[in-house]
Amino acid sequence: MLLAELAEGFLAQKRMAVVGVSRKKGTGNAIFKALRARGHDVVPVNPKAKILAGQTCYPDLEAIPGGVDAVVIVTPPTAAEKVVRQCAEAGVSHVWMHNNALFGAGNSSASEAATRFCREHGITVIPNGCPLMFGSKADLGHKCMRWILGVTGGLPKEL
Repeated sequence: MLLAELAEGFLAQKRMAVVGVSRKKGTGNAIFKALRARGHDVVPVNPKAKILAGQTCYPDLEAIPGGVDAVVIVTPPTAAEKVVRQCAEAGVSHVWMHNNALFGAGNSSASEAATRFCREHGITVIPNGCPLMFGSKADLGHKCMRWILGVTGGLPKEL
């Protein structure tokens, strides 16, 4: 399937969680705030925080009242495997593992094992790029990153 179509399907989900939001500035926080600014109902997940950005923060997906439809994972790849298992248990249908190879290997949440688990359990998974690179409200910086990753092969057209 085309990455652009998968991204559109992900961004069409009503309620999302961002796993990996923290008290410090970082990628998870930026994604959380930008998705909220775009009008999504977004829930922060971090087992070490109770409130983030003025919003109740949950320790895991199971603790979120009413659940979520989609999850953005912004954690180390080894933690992503645990998160996707929680997604399966919680009935989450869409997962995006943030992966910005443009800025080095340490900027990826993607895990081959987590990706395989999602596919084996009927979860639509995007293990590349960032959700902020897609959609009509993508900012110029993220559009440029999408283009650069696209022409350098860091962002496949199909998954």
